Amino acid sequence: MEPEAPAGQAPAAASKLSEAVGAALQDPRRQRRLVLVIVCVALFLDNMLYMVIVPIVPYYVHSASEKPTLTSKVCVTTLPPPTPANASADTVNTSESSTAAMPATSTAQPQYPTDNEDVKIGVLFASKAILQLLVNPLSGTFIDRMSYDLPLLMGLGVLFASTVMFAFAEDYATLFAARSLQGLGSAFADTSGIAMIADKYPEEPERSRALGLALAFISFGSLVAPPFGGFLHKFVGKTAPFLVLAMVSLLDALLLLVVAKPFSAAARARANLPVGTPIHRLMLDPYIAVVAGALTTCNIPLAFLEPTIATWMEHTMAASEWDAGIAWLPAFVPHVLGVYLTVRLAARYPHLQWLYGAFGLAVIGASSCLVPACRSFAPLVVSLCGLCFGIALVDTALLPTLAFLVDVRHVSVYGSVYAIADISYCVAYALGPIVAGHIVHSLGFEQLSLVMGLANLLYAPVLLLLRNVGRLKRSRSERDVLLDEPPQGLYDAVRLRERPLSDREGAPRSPPGPFDACEDDYDYYTRS
Repeated sequence: MEPEAPAGQAPAAASKLSEAVGAALQDPRRQRRLVLVIVCVALFLDNMLYMVIVPIVPYYVHSASEKPTLTSKVCVTTLPPPTPANASADTVNTSESSTAAMPATSTAQPQYPTDNEDVKIGVLFASKAILQLLVNPLSGTFIDRMSYDLPLLMGLGVLFASTVMFAFAEDYATLFAARSLQGLGSAFADTSGIAMIADKYPEEPERSRALGLALAFISFGSLVAPPFGGFLHKFVGKTAPFLVLAMVSLLDALLLLVVAKPFSAAARARANLPVGTPIHRLMLDPYIAVVAGALTTCNIPLAFLEPTIATWMEHTMAASEWDAGIAWLPAFVPHVLGVYLTVRLAARYPHLQWLYGAFGLAVIGASSCLVPACRSFAPLVVSLCGLCFGIALVDTALLPTLAFLVDVRHVSVYGSVYAIADISYCVAYALGPIVAGHIVHSLGFEQLSLVMGLANLLYAPVLLLLRNVGRLKRSRSERDVLLDEPPQGLYDAVRLRERPLSDREGAPRSPPGPFDACEDDYDYYTRS
């Protein structure tokens, strides 16, 4: 009988542990912290997968293009490109044969991809953003209708499938399908994740702090992914980086199932919230349009420099592929610093969010203009650090502003407004890999950098139109009325009835803004 006592106590202990975990998950503060962790991991994973193929894809595409045409003797040279010293040694060795010129030409070919390979690589990189751009209007509406947890789970599942496809891809068509599938998953995971943070953290400065943490994870994933992928690809195997990321996505999805319970009755009740403002009406809001334009403008330099700066560094400062990859790594520190500074400033001076964004655009413009003047590694790293610092200022200041604009001017449901933000990013990253190379070939790298810098400098004063946004009063939307407790006592009922009204629809009074002259036109289009 004594051996049976521990066996009988085990289910009781497991039941107590399950009850303790369930009680912890019921605590709203702990639950939203876990949700923040889940969303940050999902954003980190998406950007890791976006950038991990940077050092890998050129070899995939080049080896696939060589297979049908080159002989087995030349296929030996499809390994990573040699240094100049190794290249001269190969030339000496091949000169012993009577046909020395032919092998010498073939050994140099992997260092300089053909135009056809450049187009393939550019289309492959842009396919994710293009499909994400097309799906975002639909995903935003879907998220507004279904709440945030189920679309996030769907996005993580699609990212898992995309990562597994990357791991076992053997040809360009499979790589293209995997990359496009990642765009589909990102349209749901990224948008629903950011919207979930805005919903779980409705008050400032907690909302800015949470969104800033999510942006730090995005930056960390983007900057760490290339060395992570290159290291595992070289020393472990081509499937290793993708299988690691697939495991992370699976664990994150399981944690979401435990914390959010998207298929429970409570989740179905959350899905019955009031329908958010349609995305086409949000696009007509002039304040949201200004913010979306700033997000696109600030990300254009990064999206256009990533596919072109390696070749420019090779021609200008004889940099290796390792130098081109490591130049972006120090930029993580100023990006996190920019997020931290903006969050701290927004906590003390929340009405100056537009100023932080305008200053960030000015920093981006100056840094982009300085990049072509760099002739050594150290000044280039400083310029790229300034670029990422400015992007951190703009993103951290304006992403919470989008949620605030929805709160004060629309229904407090955030799927569609952050789908607009995702569209703004995707416009830059869809054009960059395809258009940047053609602009460099036709105009030059210097002209491209100067034009992008001037565009950011010229857009910075446009954010003056947002200077009165911080003084708008938060409206009591339909969602708030349904979720809040009914008024307790006569005083609360009278106070609710006597809210100051400015129009027949019951919108609260707000200080005049720069777009007040066009509000009548905006109301006309949104009602039609």
